Amino acid sequence: MSCFRVISAHYSHKILRHLASAFILLSVILIVCDVKDLRKFAVYYTVPSLQFIDPLDRPPSYTNLKKWEQNLPQHNLNLPFPEGKTGKYILFTSSQVEILGWNNKFINVLMDSFLAYKSNRTYVFYDFSWPDKHYPWPIHKYREWTPHTPLNAFFSGPTAGSSWGPGDPAPRAISDKWFDVVCPKSERRYINTHDVKPAIYWEDGSVIFEHWRKILTDAPERCIEIIPPPPETDGTPQVFDLHVWGSGRSLSLWEDFKNSPVSQLLSASPIVKLALEVNRHLFTHDDQAPLSSIPSSTPFGSTLSVHIRRGDYKSQCRHFWTWSSSFYNWNLLPFLPDRFNPPPGFSWGVNIPENLPIFLERCFPEIPTIIKRVRDVKKEFMKSAKPGESRVLKVIYIMTNDHTPWLDDLIMALAKDGWEVARTTADLTLTAEQKDVGVAIDMEIGRQSAVFLGNGWSSFTSNIVHQRLVDGKDVATIRFL
Repeated sequence: MSCFRVISAHYSHKILRHLASAFILLSVILIVCDVKDLRKFAVYYTVPSLQFIDPLDRPPSYTNLKKWEQNLPQHNLNLPFPEGKTGKYILFTSSQVEILGWNNKFINVLMDSFLAYKSNRTYVFYDFSWPDKHYPWPIHKYREWTPHTPLNAFFSGPTAGSSWGPGDPAPRAISDKWFDVVCPKSERRYINTHDVKPAIYWEDGSVIFEHWRKILTDAPERCIEIIPPPPETDGTPQVFDLHVWGSGRSLSLWEDFKNSPVSQLLSASPIVKLALEVNRHLFTHDDQAPLSSIPSSTPFGSTLSVHIRRGDYKSQCRHFWTWSSSFYNWNLLPFLPDRFNPPPGFSWGVNIPENLPIFLERCFPEIPTIIKRVRDVKKEFMKSAKPGESRVLKVIYIMTNDHTPWLDDLIMALAKDGWEVARTTADLTLTAEQKDVGVAIDMEIGRQSAVFLGNGWSSFTSNIVHQRLVDGKDVATIRFL
């Protein structure tokens, strides 16, 4: 009883009820869940009740953006064909794999949208579901069990419901919530990717694309949903899966995809644009300069953006070595510089120890290697200036998932090597919505920078390469560690 009186003196009855209910449910879950699920359950339901939790630093609700998506003009049953109740629709549920991060999903979203476009069907977009390990907030601050972010928070374009451009008769994309209205489950044809993929699994990307395009174009059904098989049947159930993107087989899709409105009309979202505007002073040579004194043109004309993946890449780069993996997706385009050719010595699932340092130097470089690489890239960029052209690289921006003292050491080393301004992702001032889509903000900075130096095994780097090439950036300004 004395213990109970102590607790009562410090916690309200409401908190006690929360805790009591949580502990009862924990006992049940202990029987049916694995340790990871149990830990998430305990944190999600019990920690938010405690008084020391900051209620202000919470994920955004996106109330206004969700309402805007809900009220898109194409969400109207009375619109004439190819929209409205007579239109033809396609939802790729097979691409909604929660274990993948944003950049792996982003390329699938764009290519699925392109496939829908070429198949004369309305693409159905959906919120991005975050894996716990990638979400910018800890579990005890979640607003929902699986965090979701509206697609239009990350980017704008036809894939997310905008127009396909003047004179283009293609139907505008709709949300998955409107799909439930215009295409009730009873009216859908379901196509399991496992019923299609085995026959074309190792074919070239263009063959895979055309095979699916014919299926979707010839299908008489108005509403189609592409669904995945159980994970034990296919762990990568997407139409275009990691085995396509992680090899050169995707490159045959490049020219058509690059020139499509999916790519040409892709732009940063208003949330991302505002973040760049608010933080633009960080990318000038004088961080004390008032915003009003900075020209309205891009502030990234003297910036070298560098993508340095740490954390999980310590083990992931060893995986690439084990399987002698080359670069990822668009990073493999043959006209790009700094190619990586895996050295000999590999047999299925086994690589020789002598090859490990070769992979790590490019995939997981340490500070001396990074400093030398950055210095060389800057020197080559300055030397390649055309007669009369003025080039300046005084700002370096490090896009990284590292939050350890290692990053401080890197910044100090860059300053010693002559960089006037050295910034990192952590230097940006962001609202909750901008923090939520921080990966898209970094991507846009990489897209606009004078020079981009990326990690060839990274999907994030590949997506920046895509957008820089679509923008017409000089190939020589796209480099790899």
